[in-house]
Amino acid sequence: MSNYVLNAAKPMLFWRRFFAIAFTTSLFILYFRSQPVAAQVNEYCQLLPAAAREKEDLRLSAISGSQDAKISYQGLLRQDAQVLHECRSRNWPQVQAIWLRLYPCDSRPGAIDQIMDRIVNRGYNQVYLETFSDGQVLLPSAGNPTVWPSVVRTPGAENVDMLSIAIQKGRERGLKVYAWMFTTNFGYTYAQRGDREAAIARNGKGQTSLYVVDNGSQLFIDPYNLQAKRDYYRILTEVLRRRPDGVLFDYIRYPRQAGSDSIATKVTDLWLYSEATQQALFRRALNNKGLDLIRRFLGKGYVTPGDIAEVDRLYPQEGEPLWQGRIASAQQKSVLPPTARQPQLQFELWQLGVAHAMQGILDFIALAAYPAQQLHIPAGVVFFPGGNQTVRQGYDSRLQPWDRFPSSLEWHPMAYGSCGNVSCIAAQVEQVIRVAKPRTEITPAIAGLWGQSTPERPSLELQMQALRQFAPRLKGVSHFAYSWQDPHDNDRKFCRLR
Repeated sequence: MSNYVLNAAKPMLFWRRFFAIAFTTSLFILYFRSQPVAAQVNEYCQLLPAAAREKEDLRLSAISGSQDAKISYQGLLRQDAQVLHECRSRNWPQVQAIWLRLYPCDSRPGAIDQIMDRIVNRGYNQVYLETFSDGQVLLPSAGNPTVWPSVVRTPGAENVDMLSIAIQKGRERGLKVYAWMFTTNFGYTYAQRGDREAAIARNGKGQTSLYVVDNGSQLFIDPYNLQAKRDYYRILTEVLRRRPDGVLFDYIRYPRQAGSDSIATKVTDLWLYSEATQQALFRRALNNKGLDLIRRFLGKGYVTPGDIAEVDRLYPQEGEPLWQGRIASAQQKSVLPPTARQPQLQFELWQLGVAHAMQGILDFIALAAYPAQQLHIPAGVVFFPGGNQTVRQGYDSRLQPWDRFPSSLEWHPMAYGSCGNVSCIAAQVEQVIRVAKPRTEITPAIAGLWGQSTPERPSLELQMQALRQFAPRLKGVSHFAYSWQDPHDNDRKFCRLR
C-alpha cells in the first residue's frame, strides 16, 4: 500500500512542477509581450509597421471565425489604447484628431474596425466623424425621422447605424468620436423639397447659394427661419441620442463666392432677402422713420436725400431715424439738411445689414449648441480665420463672425494656408489665439500628408513643428483628412454595397 502511494506521488509531483514552470513561463511571456509595445510607437505616437501588421493579421483571422484570434485581437486593441493614451499624455499635442468620412461600403463587417485601427496606428486619439454633410445624414434609413436622406440607402441595410457603430468601435480603441455636422449649409436635397422654399437664404439679386457656388451642392438656409431651426434641431437630437463624445459645427456662415463677388460691398450682396430675415431686420427699427428707411434701403440698395426728406415729412413728430445700435443726438435733424445726413445714414444702414446677417449666424449656432451643452457633450465651432475679414468698406462674402463665437465652445480654426511654407499657417493660428479669450479651447485643423510636402503645403510633421511654439496654449491639433492618408479611399468611395 505504501509503495502504491509512493509511486502515485511521483506523477503528482511532476505535474505540480510542470504547472509551476508553465505558470512562470506565461508570466514571462506576458511581461515580454507587453514590454516592447511601449517602444513600438515613434515620436508621433504612431505604431511601427510590424505591430500594425500583427494587428491587421489578427483582425482578418477574427473575421474568418477564429475565436482565439478574436480574443487576442480584442486584447491587443485594449493594449494599444493604453499605449496611445500614455504616449499622447507624454507628448504634444495631447489631442491629435483626424477628420473622417464614411461611405456605404464601410457598413460591411470589419470595415470600420480596419479604419479605426489605422487611425490608432497613426497616433490619433480623436476622430471627427462626418455625420451631416452634402444633404445626407449618417443615420439608419429605418430610423431616420429627419428631412434628409441617409448615407446608406441600400436595400437590406436599412437598420445599419454607422454612427453608433463608429462611436462604439472608436471607444473600444481609446478614441473619442465627435459628430462633425454642417450647420447653415443644408445641402442640395433640401432644395428639392417644395415645402422648404421659404427657409432658403436669398440675396438681393434673386439668387440662392445653388447659383453662386461652383459645385452646385451647397444650399445655405435663412438662419432666422423657424422651419430651418426646427429641421436642424431634429437632426441634432437624433445625433445626440447616439451620445458622441462631442459635436462640431461646420459651415456656420454664408456661401463663399468667387472673383469680385468674394467681397460683399452692397446690400444686394447680402443674404437678407428671405422673408424671415427681412421681418427680423424690420423689427430692429426703433421708430417709424427708422423702419421706413430700412425698407427703402433694402428695396433699392441705397437711400437718397429725397428719401430722407420724405421720411421727415411723413413722421414730423419723430426725431432722427432710429434702429438697434444707432445713437443719434436730438440736434442732428434740425442742424443738418438731408443732403448732409445722407452719407452717414446710408453707411449706418449698410452696417446694420451686415450686423443683422452676422447676428443670424450667431443666433443659429447658439441654438445648435444648446442641446449638446445641456447633455454636457462638448460642442465646437469650425471656421476660417479669414471668414470675417474686411476689405475697405466691404466684407468677406462668408460673413463668418468667428471672433464673436462664445468661449464656451471649442474653436477649430481651419489653418489651410497655402503659401508653400509654414509661415502663413502659423500666422492664421496666431491670429485666432490673439482674438480668443484666455480659456477658449483652440484646436487648429491643418491639411497635408505625413512625410510628404506639396507645392502648396509642407508635410504634417513640419506644420506640427511650427505650431508647437504655441504650446501650452494649444493642446490639440487635427488633420484633414483621413481620405488623404488612405490609399484605398477611392475603393471605399466608389464600391457597391450590393
